[in-house]
Amino acid sequence: MTEKAEAWSSALRHVVNGAHLSTAGDLAELLDEAAAQVDVTAQLYVVDMGQQWLRSVRPGGGPSLRVDSTTAGRAFQRTDIIPVGGSPPCLWLPVLNGTERLGVVQMVLHGDRDPGDRSIREHCWELAGLLGHLVMSKLHYSDFLHVLRRTTPLSVASELLWQLLPPQTFACDQLTVTAVMEPYHSVGGDGYDYAVDNGRAYVSIFDSTGHDIHAGLTTAIALAATRNARRNGLGLLEAAELADQAVRQQAAEGLRAPFATAVLADLDLATGALQYVIAGHPPALLLRGGRMVKALKSPVHVPLGLGHLARTPRRLGREHLQAGDRILLHTDGVTEARDPRGEEFGVERLVDLTERHEAAGLPAPETLRRVSRAVLDHQHGNLQDDATLLLLEWSRTAAHNVLP
Repeated sequence: MTEKAEAWSSALRHVVNGAHLSTAGDLAELLDEAAAQVDVTAQLYVVDMGQQWLRSVRPGGGPSLRVDSTTAGRAFQRTDIIPVGGSPPCLWLPVLNGTERLGVVQMVLHGDRDPGDRSIREHCWELAGLLGHLVMSKLHYSDFLHVLRRTTPLSVASELLWQLLPPQTFACDQLTVTAVMEPYHSVGGDGYDYAVDNGRAYVSIFDSTGHDIHAGLTTAIALAATRNARRNGLGLLEAAELADQAVRQQAAEGLRAPFATAVLADLDLATGALQYVIAGHPPALLLRGGRMVKALKSPVHVPLGLGHLARTPRRLGREHLQAGDRILLHTDGVTEARDPRGEEFGVERLVDLTERHEAAGLPAPETLRRVSRAVLDHQHGNLQDDATLLLLEWSRTAAHNVLP
């Protein structure tokens, strides 16, 4: 091992060993100590929950950087490593946990080193990857990072829901799934879930009646019930039935928000066979080759919690995907968002924006971020309903598009 490689190895060991007894507030100091061993100055930024600002982890704060108008933001948007010349030069790198975008890190290179040098980029990428795992681990027992990521205080319902949800982005060799919820600080009744195991992907989206803590509790119950069914080896129909019973029990005990709409879906990653259940929710949209092929809207059943009123038992919908197909799930707060003139955002605009951003080569998480910004802009930043999007892409190339 060369002297430089040994120095980088020592820096990584310092982060790993120091992390065991570090708090989230110690991250900046720990990174400074490690980076000094390789003659680098490093600055870590985490993205806010609305994905508009990159905020320094240094205690006491530091200048925040806009995602939409800075080099740092471009590294975040594109999940790409961006060199910047100067004296000294630097690298901007995305900070990921798996493929979940957490922020960026700036690595200022001293000693006349070339930011285009492959070995330097690889070492900096390894350190950035380690930081991603470290940030995610500290989130579980740190208020510092949670507070740092909030530009607006969360409602109690939002606090509850965000703690239940999986990371907003996941990818493996055959699949990418990503989701976004707005307004992030006051979302009350929307939610999503996914799991990928043993060659199968499960995704779901929920929308409970109301926008307060009661709606949040209903969504939490429906999500927990379907997750419980899945982990007990039950299928989609059984999961819907268990959620229906759990939500109905909540209503029977005198609590409001007695039902939730939902789509539950299951994809075989080897064959592309998709099964789904629609419980009173807007249908999933099948996107293929730059256009919408169809809405997966048959059969549609009553919402979760109202199963006792159904005249027919729930049945599975089925579709066979082709490689590269995408399934777009959304709540009605997206398509029914109205501008001051009363014009709805609509399904056509939703599909058009999704396809245009995809055609521009943007990673799936960035596509949804920009679509959600368009929904917010349509209502001048003041959504009247929760707006949630989830995009599933069955593709080998899409998975690699979310990494540098």
